[in-house]
Amino acid sequence: MGSGRIDTRTVGLEAGCALARWLTGKEHMHYGLWAGLEPVAANLGAAQEAYSRRLMALFPEGRLRILDIGGGAGETAKRLIALGHRVEIVVPSAFLAARCRENAPGAVVHEAMFEEAAVTGPFDLCLFSESFQYIHLHDSLPRAKALLAPGGAIVIGDCFRRDAGPWRTAPGRTVGGGHVLGDFRAAVAREGLVIEAEEEVTAEVAPSIDVEQAFFNVLGVGVAGLDRELRAKRPLLRGLAVGVLGRVMGERRRQSLARRLTAQERTSAAFLASNHYLLMRLRPGAV
Repeated sequence: MGSGRIDTRTVGLEAGCALARWLTGKEHMHYGLWAGLEPVAANLGAAQEAYSRRLMALFPEGRLRILDIGGGAGETAKRLIALGHRVEIVVPSAFLAARCRENAPGAVVHEAMFEEAAVTGPFDLCLFSESFQYIHLHDSLPRAKALLAPGGAIVIGDCFRRDAGPWRTAPGRTVGGGHVLGDFRAAVAREGLVIEAEEEVTAEVAPSIDVEQAFFNVLGVGVAGLDRELRAKRPLLRGLAVGVLGRVMGERRRQSLARRLTAQERTSAAFLASNHYLLMRLRPGAV
């Protein structure tokens, strides 16, 4: 019999992919751009499509050899291959690697951290679509730059923390994340890179937070109702269930999930106050 704590990360990835597929017919795992769209679940697919179009508008022209770093479930790679590009994907999860191979069978998939992945350039484009924030700056930019072909580019779509903002007092509990923007800009200069195109889309992305939290709150209503019934009618069973969840998930993660299901502070306004969301293209500067 297996033992140990539940791998909540893998469970979350599986659930997230399944939910996205059910809502939109695709397994995109990134935020959307909501300009002109009501922030409701029915519009998630259209918002994510708007994001993909805007990000891809930053790509160099022509048919490219692309390294999709943190390529999610492979939906972006699938689209890029259909457009005639050659794509390799780096993902750190066995589950996501399997989804990439299913969704983008024409891509080469590396199941590894970007820092350790056995990829060889040169690539015309290194793409970070909501993956840049998870890689340390002293690893991401130098390695991506080293993998570029002459004339190649790095394209990033991701969240960055504001240099000053409410997140400074509670970084772990403030919606959003990513590298502090000032630190990122300093790292870009240090690596001899130039930001040749940059677009701030924070206000267009922010409604994604409201849509996401509304989903968790709906789940929270159901969980709260079940908990209320068990507390009143099956208190011993409830106590046992809470104890088991605490053991297999860890008490900290169980409490974190409970907060997420009932939270009201994860809002688009809170996101705007502490974050920038940027789309950008970088190239090596002239030597």
